[in-house]
Amino acid sequence: MAFSIGELSRRAGVKVPTIRYYEAAGLMPPAPRSDGGQRRYGRADAERLTFIRHARELGFEPEAIRELLDLTAHPEQSCATIDAIAARHLREVERRIASLGRLRDELARMIGECGHGRIGDCRVVETLADHAHCAGEHP
Repeated sequence: MAFSIGELSRRAGVKVPTIRYYEAAGLMPPAPRSDGGQRRYGRADAERLTFIRHARELGFEPEAIRELLDLTAHPEQSCATIDAIAARHLREVERRIASLGRLRDELARMIGECGHGRIGDCRVVETLADHAHCAGEHP
């Protein structure tokens, strides 16, 4: 069963330019072409694209997705490498959450110190203009 890029887009919930990007990035294999030059896809392509879309939704970077896809081609192997990739990603997510927590705390502190008076006396503007007014480090 072969279908067009538009049909693949609909089936996997991914925009056509994104499919082309994934092909250029090597996440999707180059699609065979019809006699008229149109890309043609099958069920395996739709499944692969759905995997990529979901991995991107979970925040995996393209290189990690490429590794995961390569590993899925060997279902008989141990999943230890896949576990390690997921654990590495989890650590990055936890780092980002901690960073966002620091940002949240700093913003709440700036707003809490605001006298709600004139812009010339605004603590938020003062803090944004000079990092020295921040309570701590943040990205």
